[in-house]
Amino acid sequence: MSISADLLSILACPSADHAPLRLETTTAGEQLVCTSCLSRFPISDGIPVLLADEATPGPRGLGTPAADPDQPADPAQPAGDQPGTTG
Repeated sequence: MSISADLLSILACPSADHAPLRLETTTAGEQLVCTSCLSRFPISDGIPVLLADEATPGPRGLGTPAADPDQPADPAQPAGDQPGTTG
C-alpha cells in the first residue's frame, strides 16, 4: 500500500527542522526519507512511523543536514572537521 501524494505533501521529518520527506521504494519495501538529514522512517502496514526511536539516522544523525550547502561533501573529511580551522 503506497502513501498518497496528499499525505506525503504534509508529512515532515520529526527533527527540529521539519524538512519534507520523500517516498523511496526498495526491494525491502517503502520508506520515507528526510530530504535534509537523510534519516529513514519505516512504513508499517501503510502507516508512516515517524518516531525517532524507529528511524535509521542519516549519515550525520537525525536532524543534522547530511551535507553543508556551503561546502562540497568530502567523504575523507570527518564530520565536524573543517578545512582551514584549528581546534
